[in-house]
Amino acid sequence: MAGSPRIQTESKWPTDEIDESELRSLNRGFYVILAAQFFSSLGDNTLLFGAIALLRELQAPPWQTPVLQQFFIFAYIVLAPFVGPFTDALPKGQVMLISNTVKTFACAAMLAGMHPLIAYGFVGLGAALYSPAKYGILTEYFPPRRLVWANGWMEGLTVAAIILGAIVGGMFIGDRVGGFLAGRLAEVPFDIGTPPRFTVAAVFGFYLIAALFNLYVPKLPIDHTLPKRAPWYLLQDFRQCFKQLWQDPLGQVSLAVTSLFWGTGTVLRLLILLWAAQALDLNLEQATQLTAVVAVGIAIGAGLAKDVPLDRCVRVLPVGVAMGFTVAGMVLVTDWRVALPLLALIGAMGGYFVVPMNALLQHRGHLLMGAGHSIALQNFNENLTVLLMLGLYTLMIRAELAVDTMVVTFGILVAASMAVLTKIHGNGRHGE
Repeated sequence: MAGSPRIQTESKWPTDEIDESELRSLNRGFYVILAAQFFSSLGDNTLLFGAIALLRELQAPPWQTPVLQQFFIFAYIVLAPFVGPFTDALPKGQVMLISNTVKTFACAAMLAGMHPLIAYGFVGLGAALYSPAKYGILTEYFPPRRLVWANGWMEGLTVAAIILGAIVGGMFIGDRVGGFLAGRLAEVPFDIGTPPRFTVAAVFGFYLIAALFNLYVPKLPIDHTLPKRAPWYLLQDFRQCFKQLWQDPLGQVSLAVTSLFWGTGTVLRLLILLWAAQALDLNLEQATQLTAVVAVGIAIGAGLAKDVPLDRCVRVLPVGVAMGFTVAGMVLVTDWRVALPLLALIGAMGGYFVVPMNALLQHRGHLLMGAGHSIALQNFNENLTVLLMLGLYTLMIRAELAVDTMVVTFGILVAASMAVLTKIHGNGRHGE
């Protein structure tokens, strides 16, 4: 595409060339980072379904299910001005360890009787700390030329954890597997004698494994620390960085796209559960595993996107328009055999356009303000969008709108938003 944005690649790396021995060393450390991310993400995604099942076991009203996600993301928004500087002030592996420790305590609190909404909010606190560290370390660990590649692997493995989390979560909250295992462990000190509580206990173990891997994450020099740590100074710094990233053309488009993707994606995961029950006549366990099909598609799309050049990332924007219309087309499906490839296609399109946008956003943010700061800003914008989307979804449920109406609404919203972004940024006239 003539006139596409030219990405500046100034960084601590004097050259993008890496010799073979250095590459092997980088890859060994990267495997540890990926393993830590996999088990932490596996815990997050399995716990979502365990917490939903626990709410049903407590006979909580239906509207609390989307509110569960809102409690999770609340920390991302409120703590955004502080987690970025915190992450940049410490080695990223140490921050990841602290995060997983918080998550393990939250699981223990849930088993000890804390309401799932509150306990899941504390898991969100750990996740808010973890995200700037896991993505920020990529910009510090790899040169720009390998950043999309590294993001492809990170997103692919994260999606694998989403897939396995949906499968494991569905099995553990069901009577066949979860009920059997929970019955065998009914006499342990914690009450895990029901499938939902057993699921939470299993997630506790996943977080412990992730914490063990965190101990071996490569220790890198601390980058972009702030001269002051007073709360008011951090808030002012956050405001300035927020303005700076949104005024940067490439930061603007990547931030808008990733925020839209995760906002609608979070709602879509919950909406699929309702849609599968109504349109495909599936129970909760089956519907939960159906969400794994979307994750398979995302993994495929992320793999295909690994070779997209960093300076040509805006070319993927039209794929988002097609994804929105495909989501709306779900209302025409009444057979699970048709639903499987359709959901996989939706996931593949999402993975293909979000991975390059994510890498572009990390790179621009790293150059402008530091990895931890930029990822915290990304999380703030993405989760604010998630909060708004979940609020809309909750209102639709309380208004008792038809599932098909909700599916079409969110599909058209994605298509229209991506079409606007394509029109503004897709011509490549900015960033020269």
